[in-house]
Amino acid sequence: MSQHQLSDLSDEGLRAFVGEQLERSRRRTARLADAVDTDDLIKQHSKLMSPLIWDYAHIGNQEELWLVRDVGGREPLRQDIDELYDAFMHPRADRPTLPLLGPVETRAYVEEVRDKVLDVLDHVKFDGGRELVDNGFAFGMIVQHEQQHDETMLATHQLRRGVPVLDAPPPPAGRRLAAPEVLVPGGVLEMGTSVEPWALDNERPAHAVRVAPYVIDTVPVSNGDYLQFVTGGGYQDPQWWSEAGWAQVQKASLTGPRFWEFVDGEWWQLRFGKREQLPLDEPVMHVCFYEAEAYAKWAGKRLPTEEEWEFAARFDPATGRTRRFPWGDESPGPQHANLGQRHLGPAPVGAYPAGASPLGVEQLIGDLWEWTSSDFSPYPGFRAFPYDEYSLVFFGPEYKILRGGSFATDEVVARSTFRNWDYPIRRQIFAGFRCARDPRPEELRA
Repeated sequence: MSQHQLSDLSDEGLRAFVGEQLERSRRRTARLADAVDTDDLIKQHSKLMSPLIWDYAHIGNQEELWLVRDVGGREPLRQDIDELYDAFMHPRADRPTLPLLGPVETRAYVEEVRDKVLDVLDHVKFDGGRELVDNGFAFGMIVQHEQQHDETMLATHQLRRGVPVLDAPPPPAGRRLAAPEVLVPGGVLEMGTSVEPWALDNERPAHAVRVAPYVIDTVPVSNGDYLQFVTGGGYQDPQWWSEAGWAQVQKASLTGPRFWEFVDGEWWQLRFGKREQLPLDEPVMHVCFYEAEAYAKWAGKRLPTEEEWEFAARFDPATGRTRRFPWGDESPGPQHANLGQRHLGPAPVGAYPAGASPLGVEQLIGDLWEWTSSDFSPYPGFRAFPYDEYSLVFFGPEYKILRGGSFATDEVVARSTFRNWDYPIRRQIFAGFRCARDPRPEELRA
């Protein structure tokens, strides 16, 4: 069952689907919290991140606000903690100083909230004429919220110091590519969506955009390729950097991607508490927008726009149709993409030929978020729903768009239309990039 088929379900079928998604997301949250001891659960591992216990209770509080109180019309369980877990009230750096619920109290609270939510789910009328519950939207919003915080909690695990506590099987092997780049002919794309039932407000509405021909990398830039930029003096030469990017290099003393180390003549990386030799065939990760932009300039290219990224991911030149995913309309399976914390890192380049677009562009979904050159702005006809603080308050040039999802992103979030955004200095997120360029005249004549 996939999200775009929800409108075809009976009320009982929709209840079963929603219940399954709620349970699946909670199992993941519990695993991430239970993997560490009490000290690590309440500790702030980086000022960039909340304590894990804050995320855990925040997940429950948002569920209470939207599903118990709003959808269900029930009495509040813990109205006294609403301000503590309001993400807009307290910066992450300050959250450890708050009188947060302890681990035992947090677990009891989120369990009580979930019991109430399941009762609401048993009685809600999905065809009651209320937009918030059409096709189970409010439940889908909360499932996505929990999965997004699970990815944030996983990023906190990456910043945590101590013995490794997470494990997963390795991703599939990569393969040699037929070509390093793909010429995209351009055309008219139906960008965004008006039909995905659980799509969030900034993905809406669908609208036509005309995209000029361009060339895009077949796969994300690899560690091996990026290493050439590092060892070639890229971080010491301002010619490759924008003014803001060079200022960030100097301010933060950047010398390479976060979690890279050069020890005894060899390059290593830290991944969830384990030091490993730098895997040259994996996509480079934990680079900020400015680093991606500088590498692209050094390579004689640029970052793709958001429109170019989505065109490469969704356009089928044989039919002129916009697909749901690069491989078609089928929801992501393990053969298509590296998603859902199935593995604890990106797969080597070329690992998912079944996930390729009709144009031959690969690994657009999963593995790692990809920086684009676009600012976060609303689509024509945008309408904030169900609250301004999800998207509206973030629109502007301070944020850059990332696309595609990472190995830590769940399939319920990883739509080809999903828009992530962050400050251009952020490096703790599971982000990398691929390059694009304008085509040469002879390429257009071929």
